[in-house]
Amino acid sequence: MSYPDTFHSLVVRKDDTSFSVQVEEMTLDALPEGEVLIHVEYSSINYKDGLACTPNGKIVRSYPFIPGIDLAGTVAHSTDARFHDGDPVLVTGYNLGVSHFGGFSEYARVPADWVVPLPSGLSAKEAMVFGTAGFTAALSVYRLQSVGVTPDKGPVLVTGATGGVGSVAVALLAHQGYEVVASTGKMSEAEYLRQLGVKEMKSRSETSAESPKPLEKELWAGAVDPVGGSTLSYLLRTTRYGGAVAVSGLTGGTDVHTSVFPFILRGVNLLGIDSVFCPMDVRREVWAKLATEWKPKAELFEAMTNREIGLEGIPDAFPLVLQGQMRGRVVVKV
Repeated sequence: MSYPDTFHSLVVRKDDTSFSVQVEEMTLDALPEGEVLIHVEYSSINYKDGLACTPNGKIVRSYPFIPGIDLAGTVAHSTDARFHDGDPVLVTGYNLGVSHFGGFSEYARVPADWVVPLPSGLSAKEAMVFGTAGFTAALSVYRLQSVGVTPDKGPVLVTGATGGVGSVAVALLAHQGYEVVASTGKMSEAEYLRQLGVKEMKSRSETSAESPKPLEKELWAGAVDPVGGSTLSYLLRTTRYGGAVAVSGLTGGTDVHTSVFPFILRGVNLLGIDSVFCPMDVRREVWAKLATEWKPKAELFEAMTNREIGLEGIPDAFPLVLQGQMRGRVVVKV
């Protein structure tokens, strides 16, 4: 397969006196080593991408750098027998867009062990509507179900419900018949959340309130929590006997004030969700579910998609992402 002499990438540059984020022409020689060269069709915007594109984000260690922790496209060349020219694939997690050039580029070269065949039933764009945020949400649901949190057990609370992880979690849970309650600081987005399948809403102030009590009224069979901090403390105090909380984020802080009582008196399960180094067998199983029985209807993909932008539009999206003000997912058409 022939390749262009140059292609476009979003490049972050930093030295002692300057910092820049702009679209530049790159060559294949500039890409890092890897067995699979991918012609990138779509990527998406995530919190880590915003950090990678700020001067003090503490994500990128060496410059110049191409960010983007997600990508989907087709194999342009592979020296690994598992992949062939033209294969549709996706990559999320590992070191992509963190210490290895990422998906904000027309071409990316990555290790073969990072590559997931794009499941039949899922387009490249749909995969990136999910992206890392959606995969994290799906992994949260997968783990909740693994410890017995099924629709008949009671309501599931999703915190940060208008964000990337939260939006997808709401849609996935509602699609599978769960009673979904949403916690958000943006009560004005009630109609959006109802469209995704929310039955009831709670204000952020209610679900992040501090309490001197180690246990409160049992409310939730389970929870998907990309917020952490005082919100996680609230969830542990209010989750039902034998329930579970899947935590994946820290936008509400890193400190969690709790006691052993939720665990030893109610048997609550605290499930840590890591989408970065998730084992490949689980990774492929979850993506297969997203392409089949867990796949939302087309109108929900549209509802979850905040907007579609090109490489040039990426820098303008970051302030809202970093401030937690983004609704749904921003897809990048590379």
